[in-house]
Amino acid sequence: MEKSRPTSKPKAVLFDAYGTLFDVYSVGLLAEQLFPGHGNALGQIWRDKQIEYTRLVTTSNHGAHYQPFWELTRAGLRYACKKLKLDLSPEHEAKLMNQYRHLSAFPENREVLQALKAKGIATGILSNGDPEMLGIAVRSAGLEDLLDHVISVDPIRKYKTTPEAYALGEQATGLKASQIAFVSCNSWDALAATWYGYQTLWVNRYDLPFEELGTQPSRTGHSLRDVLGFFPDAG
Repeated sequence: MEKSRPTSKPKAVLFDAYGTLFDVYSVGLLAEQLFPGHGNALGQIWRDKQIEYTRLVTTSNHGAHYQPFWELTRAGLRYACKKLKLDLSPEHEAKLMNQYRHLSAFPENREVLQALKAKGIATGILSNGDPEMLGIAVRSAGLEDLLDHVISVDPIRKYKTTPEAYALGEQATGLKASQIAFVSCNSWDALAATWYGYQTLWVNRYDLPFEELGTQPSRTGHSLRDVLGFFPDAG
């Protein structure tokens, strides 16, 4: 793991949800059952288009075309199937969308959140997901008792990486961004959060290069456990 720049110990840790706490590519297993030979490609295109749509509706016409994350997720699925020339029946769409509500949680989630709570560190989610999606995912993973905040961008109708989305973390915790560690597996998210002023951990699960825009996250690791590096005595 890369060494962090000297900084004060965070008073709170906020996690991105999709891709960070919940494995967005776990839908590929069901997709492979429904569309043999296309599961991985479907999962990747679906995710890429979902994120592209969040940027499109945030930056176009002052947000006039905003749709909740659930609807953008559905739109991304439909696009992916059309691109791969797959016949997405209403039944298959319902199955895949339901799977997205119950994405697999990464195995170290509970261990890491418990360690942070034991140190008295406030914890939370700051996500593009709409409140219902996040609520189901958190309950499905059994993490309700380990999160102080579950923050959705839906009330402001703007998605990350807009600064207003990251400001929600400060508003919820009552802390400055510099007092908060933000954790994401998405390099674009970690970069934008760093630009905003958060201490950041990029969890590079897939051994990818970081964004080439001249800024590095505070820390880089390969597991959520690396967030404990912000707290040397946290275990």
